[in-house]
Amino acid sequence: MSLILAIESSTPHASLAILSDSEVIHEGGFESDRNHNAMLFEPLQRAIDELKGKTLEAVIVGTGPGSYSGTRVGIAAGQGVAMVHGCPAVGLSSLLAAGLTGAVAVGDARRGSAWWAEIEQGALPQPALLPTTELAEKVGTAERVFSFEEVKQLALPEEIGVRRVIPTAVKLAEAWRGLPDELKQELSAMPPQPAYLRPPHITEAKQGHPLLRKG
Repeated sequence: MSLILAIESSTPHASLAILSDSEVIHEGGFESDRNHNAMLFEPLQRAIDELKGKTLEAVIVGTGPGSYSGTRVGIAAGQGVAMVHGCPAVGLSSLLAAGLTGAVAVGDARRGSAWWAEIEQGALPQPALLPTTELAEKVGTAERVFSFEEVKQLALPEEIGVRRVIPTAVKLAEAWRGLPDELKQELSAMPPQPAYLRPPHITEAKQGHPLLRKG
Protein backbone atom coordinates (compact mmCIF):
# COMPACT_ATOMS: atom_id res chain seq x y z
CA MET A 1 0.00 0.00 0.00
CA SER A 2 1.40 3.38 -1.05
CA LEU A 3 1.01 6.06 1.63
CA ILE A 4 1.61 9.78 1.33
CA LEU A 5 1.39 12.61 3.84
CA ALA A 6 0.17 15.98 2.57
CA ILE A 7 0.62 19.28 4.43
CA GLU A 8 -1.14 22.45 3.26
CA SER A 9 -0.38 25.42 5.51
CA SER A 10 -0.22 28.38 3.14
CA THR A 11 -3.47 29.92 4.46
CA PRO A 12 -5.03 30.38 7.93
CA HIS A 13 -7.02 27.16 7.25
CA ALA A 14 -4.16 24.66 7.53
CA SER A 15 -4.73 20.95 6.97
CA LEU A 16 -2.90 17.62 6.94
CA ALA A 17 -3.90 14.30 5.42
CA ILE A 18 -2.64 10.78 4.91
CA LEU A 19 -3.81 9.00 1.78
CA SER A 20 -3.38 5.45 0.60
CA ASP A 21 -3.75 4.37 -3.02
CA SER A 22 -7.52 4.60 -2.87
CA GLU A 23 -8.71 6.35 0.29
CA VAL A 24 -8.14 9.10 2.85
CA ILE A 25 -6.83 7.42 5.99
CA HIS A 26 -6.58 10.56 8.10
CA GLU A 27 -7.51 14.22 7.78
CA GLY A 28 -6.98 16.99 10.32
CA GLY A 29 -6.07 20.64 10.64
CA PHE A 30 -6.32 23.92 12.49
CA GLU A 31 -7.00 27.62 11.95
CA SER A 32 -4.45 30.32 12.73
CA ASP A 33 -3.45 33.65 11.28
CA ARG A 34 0.10 33.84 12.59
CA ASN A 35 0.82 30.83 14.82
CA HIS A 36 1.33 27.97 12.37
CA ASN A 37 4.73 27.24 13.91
CA ALA A 38 3.09 26.63 17.32
CA MET A 39 -0.06 24.84 16.16
CA LEU A 40 1.15 22.53 13.38
CA PHE A 41 2.91 19.87 15.39
CA GLU A 42 0.05 18.47 17.47
CA PRO A 43 -2.12 17.64 14.41
CA LEU A 44 1.02 16.44 12.63
CA GLN A 45 1.71 13.99 15.46
CA ARG A 46 -1.88 12.72 15.28
CA ALA A 47 -1.44 12.15 11.56
CA ILE A 48 1.83 10.27 12.07
CA ASP A 49 0.21 8.12 14.77
CA GLU A 50 -2.33 6.96 12.16
CA LEU A 51 0.50 5.38 10.16
CA LYS A 52 0.83 2.72 12.89
CA GLY A 53 4.46 2.10 11.98
CA LYS A 54 3.97 2.04 8.21
CA THR A 55 6.43 3.93 5.99
CA LEU A 56 5.51 6.89 3.79
CA GLU A 57 6.23 6.91 0.08
CA ALA A 58 6.36 10.73 -0.05
CA VAL A 59 5.50 13.91 1.83
CA ILE A 60 3.76 16.53 -0.30
CA VAL A 61 3.86 20.12 0.96
CA GLY A 62 1.97 23.14 -0.37
CA THR A 63 4.39 25.90 -1.36
CA GLY A 64 1.95 28.82 -1.66
CA PRO A 65 1.51 31.55 -2.75
CA GLY A 66 0.21 32.49 0.66
CA SER A 67 1.43 32.93 4.22
CA TYR A 68 5.22 33.18 4.25
CA SER A 69 5.63 31.77 7.75
CA GLY A 70 2.87 29.18 7.35
CA THR A 71 4.36 27.85 4.14
CA ARG A 72 7.88 27.72 5.53
CA VAL A 73 6.91 25.84 8.71
CA GLY A 74 4.94 23.35 6.61
CA ILE A 75 7.96 22.76 4.38
CA ALA A 76 10.31 22.38 7.36
CA ALA A 77 7.99 19.92 9.09
CA GLY A 78 7.50 17.96 5.88
CA GLN A 79 11.23 17.70 5.34
CA GLY A 80 11.70 16.41 8.87
CA VAL A 81 9.08 13.69 8.46
CA ALA A 82 10.49 12.73 5.06
CA MET A 83 13.97 12.39 6.52
CA VAL A 84 12.70 9.96 9.16
CA HIS A 85 10.84 7.89 6.55
CA GLY A 86 13.61 7.98 3.97
CA CYS A 87 11.28 9.39 1.32
CA PRO A 88 11.21 12.61 -0.74
CA ALA A 89 9.64 15.82 0.54
CA VAL A 90 7.99 17.37 -2.50
CA GLY A 91 6.91 20.98 -2.88
CA LEU A 92 3.73 21.47 -4.90
CA SER A 93 1.87 24.69 -5.67
CA SER A 94 -0.91 25.31 -3.17
CA LEU A 95 -3.04 26.50 -6.08
CA LEU A 96 -3.51 22.85 -6.99
CA ALA A 97 -4.96 22.28 -3.51
CA ALA A 98 -8.08 24.16 -4.59
CA GLY A 99 -9.18 21.12 -6.56
CA LEU A 100 -10.15 23.24 -9.57
CA THR A 101 -8.89 22.89 -13.13
CA GLY A 102 -9.70 24.99 -16.15
CA ALA A 103 -9.82 27.98 -13.81
CA VAL A 104 -7.86 31.14 -13.03
CA ALA A 105 -6.50 31.97 -9.57
CA VAL A 106 -6.00 35.57 -8.45
CA GLY A 107 -4.61 37.29 -5.39
CA ASP A 108 -3.37 40.53 -3.91
CA ALA A 109 0.38 41.03 -4.29
CA ARG A 110 0.39 44.32 -2.35
CA ARG A 111 2.00 47.60 -3.47
CA GLY A 112 -0.69 48.19 -6.10
CA SER A 113 -0.13 44.87 -7.84
CA ALA A 114 -1.93 41.55 -8.18
CA TRP A 115 -1.07 38.05 -9.35
CA TRP A 116 -2.92 35.55 -11.49
CA ALA A 117 -2.33 31.99 -12.67
CA GLU A 118 -4.05 29.50 -14.96
CA ILE A 119 -4.83 26.11 -13.40
CA GLU A 120 -4.74 23.27 -15.91
CA GLN A 121 -4.88 19.51 -15.44
CA GLY A 122 -1.45 17.88 -15.17
CA ALA A 123 0.49 21.16 -15.25
CA LEU A 124 2.14 23.38 -12.65
CA PRO A 125 0.62 26.86 -12.19
CA GLN A 126 2.92 29.79 -12.92
CA PRO A 127 1.70 32.89 -11.02
CA ALA A 128 2.48 36.16 -12.78
CA LEU A 129 2.48 39.71 -11.40
CA LEU A 130 0.68 42.61 -12.99
CA PRO A 131 -0.73 46.00 -11.92
CA THR A 132 -4.06 45.75 -10.13
CA THR A 133 -5.60 47.97 -12.79
CA GLU A 134 -4.88 45.36 -15.47
CA LEU A 135 -6.24 42.32 -13.63
CA ALA A 136 -9.86 42.63 -14.74
CA GLU A 137 -8.88 42.68 -18.41
CA LYS A 138 -6.57 39.70 -17.94
CA VAL A 139 -9.13 37.40 -16.29
CA GLY A 140 -12.33 38.86 -17.69
CA THR A 141 -12.92 36.03 -20.18
CA ALA A 142 -12.28 33.18 -17.70
CA GLU A 143 -15.29 31.04 -16.85
CA ARG A 144 -14.10 30.35 -13.30
CA VAL A 145 -11.98 32.62 -11.11
CA PHE A 146 -11.02 31.83 -7.54
CA SER A 147 -8.87 33.15 -4.73
CA PHE A 148 -7.67 31.97 -1.32
CA GLU A 149 -8.43 35.37 0.21
CA GLU A 150 -10.89 38.25 0.15
CA VAL A 151 -10.09 40.27 -2.96
CA LYS A 152 -12.21 43.39 -2.50
CA GLN A 153 -9.07 45.49 -2.73
CA LEU A 154 -8.55 44.23 -6.29
CA ALA A 155 -11.73 46.06 -7.37
CA LEU A 156 -12.77 43.37 -9.84
CA PRO A 157 -16.20 43.79 -11.48
CA GLU A 158 -18.97 41.74 -9.83
CA GLU A 159 -19.69 39.94 -13.10
CA ILE A 160 -16.31 38.21 -12.89
CA GLY A 161 -17.60 36.41 -9.81
CA VAL A 162 -14.45 35.56 -7.86
CA ARG A 163 -15.05 32.47 -5.74
CA ARG A 164 -13.19 32.12 -2.46
CA VAL A 165 -11.71 28.65 -2.02
CA ILE A 166 -9.92 27.02 0.90
CA PRO A 167 -7.03 24.79 -0.20
CA THR A 168 -6.85 21.38 1.47
CA ALA A 169 -4.20 18.74 2.02
CA VAL A 170 -6.46 16.07 0.52
CA LYS A 171 -6.83 17.98 -2.74
CA LEU A 172 -3.10 18.70 -2.77
CA ALA A 173 -2.39 14.98 -2.52
CA GLU A 174 -4.94 14.18 -5.22
CA ALA A 175 -3.32 16.77 -7.49
CA TRP A 176 0.05 15.12 -6.91
CA ARG A 177 -1.37 11.73 -7.81
CA GLY A 178 -2.72 13.19 -11.05
CA LEU A 179 0.59 14.60 -12.30
CA PRO A 180 2.53 12.84 -15.09
CA ASP A 181 5.20 10.45 -13.79
CA GLU A 182 7.99 12.43 -15.46
CA LEU A 183 6.93 15.61 -13.66
CA LYS A 184 6.67 13.74 -10.35
CA GLN A 185 10.23 12.52 -10.72
CA GLU A 186 11.45 16.02 -11.53
CA LEU A 187 9.72 17.53 -8.49
CA SER A 188 10.89 14.71 -6.20
CA ALA A 189 14.50 15.55 -7.03
CA MET A 190 14.09 19.23 -6.07
CA PRO A 191 14.06 20.59 -2.50
CA PRO A 192 10.72 22.27 -1.74
CA GLN A 193 10.80 26.07 -1.79
CA PRO A 194 8.13 28.67 -0.95
CA ALA A 195 6.50 30.31 -3.97
CA TYR A 196 7.92 33.82 -4.07
CA LEU A 197 5.91 36.29 -6.14
CA ARG A 198 8.85 38.67 -5.90
CA PRO A 199 12.53 38.06 -5.11
CA PRO A 200 13.12 38.17 -1.33
CA HIS A 201 13.73 41.74 -0.14
CA ILE A 202 17.06 42.09 1.63
CA THR A 203 17.95 45.24 3.54
CA GLU A 204 21.63 45.96 3.84
CA ALA A 205 22.97 46.63 7.32
CA LYS A 206 23.72 50.27 8.09
CA GLN A 207 27.23 51.50 8.71
CA GLY A 208 28.27 50.79 12.28
CA HIS A 209 26.05 47.69 12.62
CA PRO A 210 27.79 45.02 14.79
CA LEU A 211 27.73 42.56 11.90
CA LEU A 212 29.91 44.91 9.86
CA ARG A 213 32.51 45.41 12.52
CA LYS A 214 35.75 43.63 12.06
CA GLY A 215 37.11 41.78 15.05
